[in-house]
Amino acid sequence: MSLSLRDQMLKAGLVNEKQVKQASKEQKKQQRLEKKGAVEVDDSQRQAVLQAMAEKLKRDQELNRQQQENAERKAFVAQIRQLIEGARLPKLDSEDYYNFVDHKKVKRIAVNDMVRNKLSSGSLAIVKHGGGYEIIPRDVALKIQERDERRIVLLNLESEKVSESEEDPYAAYQIPDDLMW
Repeated sequence: MSLSLRDQMLKAGLVNEKQVKQASKEQKKQQRLEKKGAVEVDDSQRQAVLQAMAEKLKRDQELNRQQQENAERKAFVAQIRQLIEGARLPKLDSEDYYNFVDHKKVKRIAVNDMVRNKLSSGSLAIVKHGGGYEIIPRDVALKIQERDERRIVLLNLESEKVSESEEDPYAAYQIPDDLMW
């Protein structure tokens, strides 16, 4: 069985019996006066403890909020990565390039005629991914734009295709291939 603090101090020789009795008398006297209201109770320590607990609670709430924001940010990054990797078009090896601007610098990506036309018409988009650029469909680009619009490098407005016969009045006239000027 453990000894009380008073008994431990007596046993260690730090205090004598007379000092223990005097301390207990003082403690009882203080308690009596507090009950009668003759002496003001010293609440400064209790107030300090309560204030420290309130500050700790506030710090803990702030840390929890920051951790939750970090978790949400990581989830968005993972969702964006998954969307891009699932929908990106395969890289092309061609001598034809599509030029675009990213942070005031002209960049280029290899394309063919069909991809170039779709990029221009807005049905395809260019996004940043893994230190490079990827071409993805418009609907996936719009989902990415909801989460982080900084990842979208190029997303043209989608233009409706007007049939060439309505647009070009000379469409009925064939141009010969061997025509020299």
